[in-house]
Amino acid sequence: MAFSAYYWRMTKPLIGISGRRWKAEWLGSKVPRAMHDVAFDLHFADYGKSVALAGGLPIELTRDAEVSDMMEHLDALVLSGGADINPARYGEAPVLELGPLEDERDEWELDLFAAARSKGIPVLGICRGFQLINIAYGGTLKQHLDISDGVGHPQWDVDGRTATHEVEVVPGTIAANLYEPQLAVNSLHHQCVERLGADLIVSAKAPDGIIEGVETTDGLVVAVQWHPELMTAPDPSFSWVVGEASRVRALRG
Repeated sequence: MAFSAYYWRMTKPLIGISGRRWKAEWLGSKVPRAMHDVAFDLHFADYGKSVALAGGLPIELTRDAEVSDMMEHLDALVLSGGADINPARYGEAPVLELGPLEDERDEWELDLFAAARSKGIPVLGICRGFQLINIAYGGTLKQHLDISDGVGHPQWDVDGRTATHEVEVVPGTIAANLYEPQLAVNSLHHQCVERLGADLIVSAKAPDGIIEGVETTDGLVVAVQWHPELMTAPDPSFSWVVGEASRVRALRG
């Protein structure tokens, strides 16, 4: 057996995780002022921890490598949470309640997603990642939800590891194979799907009708509006992405 074939058979599936990039000035007095203009990459540890607990090897991705080069080695992709996506991506002007926009990240993650889809590897989208996937398929977002809307989105004053409302999982979906029909989740989003992207299937909804889960018809994309990495680890969604990564890699040989 060739070394490369042996290597890929023996290693855990490699799960790429997207992250943020900020100027060091965000860290304030924790770094010298001389370093404030230097960029740093931020990956919340619970994403990698969840991948590892599910049996995968987490790879925190950088924007400084070519997307195609990284994708050549990856077995799955996790699109993580973070900043609001620029509404220009879906043909709207921003509302006042939006936080700082990160156009470079928007473009990078859309490229990552397109490359993952082209390669045919599984993708797990979380919060911002969920919204980005909807936009990639031509959907739109409601740009701001007030705490008084519906079941209360977002719940900024509650520990992110605390479930604040339930979602109803749609029968016959991948999500229905992962979760109970009624699932308690956290709520750390102030935006939601307004128009569903083409070819996406709704897999979960909040009691107020807000879409909380989507999938693709080929079964290779699962996305949720809540933050499963902050719930009981490993959340079934991470077990799914690692398991699918192993299955797809085995099929590719």
